[in-house]
Formats: sequence, C-alpha cells, structure tokens
Amino acid sequence: MIQMLYYVKDIPATLKFFHSLLATNAKMLIILVSGISGWDKLWKKYGSRLPQDDLCQYVTSSDLTQMLDKLGIKYECYDLLSTMDISDCFIDGNENGELLCDFLTETCNFNTTAPPDLKAEIMKDLQESEFSVKKEGKVLFNNSLSFIVVEA
Repeated sequence: MIQMLYYVKDIPATLKFFHSLLATNAKMLIILVSGISGWDKLWKKYGSRLPQDDLCQYVTSSDLTQMLDKLGIKYECYDLLSTMDISDCFIDGNENGELLCDFLTETCNFNTTAPPDLKAEIMKDLQESEFSVKKEGKVLFNNSLSFIVVEA
C-alpha cells in the first residue's frame, strides 16, 4: 500500500481486509507521509480550510498507527527523513513555485484562487521550522515518509 491510503474512504476497514489476506508469517508494507512531516502540520492546521471536493484524506503515519492499534494489528514503523525544495513557492510568478503550491495544498491554481488571508498564512507557515528548514538560501519542506510493516 504505497502512497494510496489517502484515497480510501474507510481506512480501518481497508486495513482489516488486507490484513485478513496475509498468509502466516507474511508482511504488508504501507508507505505514507510521516506524522513528523510538514504534511502532518499542514493538513492538521489547514485541512479544514482547503478544498474538500476530492477523494484525498489527510492521513499520516500517526493516524494510521492509532488505527492499527485499535484493530489490534501488530506492526513496526520506520521513518525516512527527506526534504523537498519549495523555494520557488516564494518567488512571485514562478511557474514551478505555483505548481508546488498547488501540490502542497492539493488545490488547482492555489495562488490565484485561495482567499488572500489563507494564502498569506500558509506561505508564512511553510517557512517556519515546524514545516521546513532553511539551508543555504533554500526552503526545504519536511517531506518525511513512514514505512509501516504490518505482520500477519
């Protein structure tokens, strides 16, 4: 289940179903954004203010491990630290930056369609240490992933 649980309506039922298919000693790999990532902070703070008309759920490894715990399913969780250069987001009129903003917010034409106050808040926060690090003049978004190994 690589980067796909965001698009599932009933995540606990999906986990339970696929877990039931595992043979003895089999394992299932789940990869999604980490609960320590900038995504987690972005989604928790702004998810309710971003478009809700798509299938995407804002779920991270923190949410998923809570679900697995409730289901009584054994797992191990590993974080892969990574960053994504989002410096272009802060250059007015930069096409790559605009596409990155669309990607980060899951909003088509975010820079031109978002309410000005929301855009300003998000752009400010994306530069804060809970979301990104600044290094050598670049803004590097915390894009860490989690690898969850589920046991049969």
